[in-house]
Amino acid sequence: MRIGFLQFCPRFGDTQYNLNQILDLLEPVRADLIVAPELALTGYYFRSREEALALSEPPMESASVESLIGLCRRKNFRLIIGFAERLQDKCFNSALLLGPAGLEHTYRKIHLFNEEKRWFDPGDTPLQVAPVGEARVGMMICFDWVFPETARTLAVLGADIICHPSNLVLTFCQRTMISRCLENGVFAITANRFGTDARPQGELSFTGHSQIVDPKGNLLATAAAEERTVKVVEIDPTLARDKQFTPLNDLMKDRRPEFYMPLVAHKPD
Repeated sequence: MRIGFLQFCPRFGDTQYNLNQILDLLEPVRADLIVAPELALTGYYFRSREEALALSEPPMESASVESLIGLCRRKNFRLIIGFAERLQDKCFNSALLLGPAGLEHTYRKIHLFNEEKRWFDPGDTPLQVAPVGEARVGMMICFDWVFPETARTLAVLGADIICHPSNLVLTFCQRTMISRCLENGVFAITANRFGTDARPQGELSFTGHSQIVDPKGNLLATAAAEERTVKVVEIDPTLARDKQFTPLNDLMKDRRPEFYMPLVAHKPD
């Protein structure tokens, strides 16, 4: 199976420019699964909820999504891309799984980062795993990396590959995702952006360094901090189904859920 990431610098609010960049980068690519950054079509640093709503769309009414589905159909691959999703009066920071047949799954970010709480509604879709060929794929978005429960839940659900569209502004995530892969025995694709959103309220810069990590914590592909690129590697996704960590330890079978009840019993203030 050939998996990869797309890293580029979106232009805030210019959906057509961003779509054209994505189409140009992916047209020559041969892959089964590509992950693009969070909010790849709109840019990230919204001034207000009203601006986020104005730039968001229902996926099935989006000409950009229709163009990307057409690309998936021509190239016979799946694309996971971050998307500002509007649903009536709600606005979600979402990730779409697109394929030749259309929109296959939508995940809405459950852990909103900093000012995102002013722009987006918290995600209301459960963590799920979807088939992509012979692989089982789970999605999380950017700041979800801080919460190990996210990746662990996807692993318990059977994910072979965690797809992680991101707009990272902190410097810790890439190293932490190596741990997420080790502790769950999964592959992970973190697709980050680079550049700066310069807005009336200030500037926000992004760290690049997209990466693919294997279940043993090995880096299979990385991008530089400011590199417009698509990188693809070939993997065997079934390697993620071997959870043997030592001769006597299995990452899933050795779990003791009866001792983890405070994780779900505790209600935040």
